[in-house]
Amino acid sequence: MSSPTESQINPQAEPSGKGCVECLATSDGWWFHLRRCAACGHVGCCDSSPGQHATHHARDTGHHIIQSFEPGEDWFFDYAADAAGTGPELAQPTSHPDIQPVPGPDGRVPKDWME
Repeated sequence: MSSPTESQINPQAEPSGKGCVECLATSDGWWFHLRRCAACGHVGCCDSSPGQHATHHARDTGHHIIQSFEPGEDWFFDYAADAAGTGPELAQPTSHPDIQPVPGPDGRVPKDWME
């Protein structure tokens, strides 16, 4: 029998795209950083982003483990345990493209986003 953490991580699940699914579905959605669901590959925006879609996905689905979807970062976070950690290598790609701006996507970020 697998532990709850093991059932929350599917190394074969490919990311849902190069950006936050919900933000890209609107004409004005934007994000600061991206997070990837370790169970299903859903890419959502972080809690510093206006939509906080990664957290909403975790609450709505019960998929409580995410991995950073930022270049050069491989850390995991477990919402249920409120703890960061490590995990297995997930399916490629493991981050958004290096040329994608942060925040993003290009052309949607308000000029006053830091305020």
